[in-house]
Amino acid sequence: MRMDFNWIVITVLFVSLGLGLSAWNWHVSSKTYPPTPAMENFYELSALTLEGEPFDFKQLEGKRVLIVNTASKCGFTPQYADLEKLQDQHGGDSFVILGFPCNNFGRQEPGTADEIAGFCSKNYGVSFQMMEKVAVNGKEAHPVYQWLCQKAKNGVEDHKVAWNFHKFLVDESGQLVASLRSGVNPLDATVVDFAARK
Repeated sequence: MRMDFNWIVITVLFVSLGLGLSAWNWHVSSKTYPPTPAMENFYELSALTLEGEPFDFKQLEGKRVLIVNTASKCGFTPQYADLEKLQDQHGGDSFVILGFPCNNFGRQEPGTADEIAGFCSKNYGVSFQMMEKVAVNGKEAHPVYQWLCQKAKNGVEDHKVAWNFHKFLVDESGQLVASLRSGVNPLDATVVDFAARK
């Protein structure tokens, strides 16, 4: 009986370790790519801002862009603060952050556009461009996320957004150059180097 108990404990420990390592990798893994021409033009995309105004991606030509799906009730929500620091330090004519609220994961962004705007302003002083709330996966995925997640459109690789605060980097030529999981901080060297590049 004692032997069975020990075996169960050892099995549980190994399973827990495996799950923990998988979860860590799931949250922090990154993929970067050499600039590769997209199959579909990034600058032909468009979306609505959080205020409901049309936003034509043509205005992003020549700029480096960070696109991130956000949520107000997520363990990664404090990343808003570091996204805002990144905006303060590097935002402007050469580098742009676009935040897309998303309710796909754990229903962690249930708010209306006004509620999301109020939350971002009051809690984090967000000044970067917030977009309409969208779906990022599945048949209902917004065209921007279809481009980011489908090799047939971005020309690089298929991706699956696994949780809130997944980050994509698109260079000044409209080429997808990185896919960064939720656990990659907005002030990680990969992101800062991209944002600061002259």
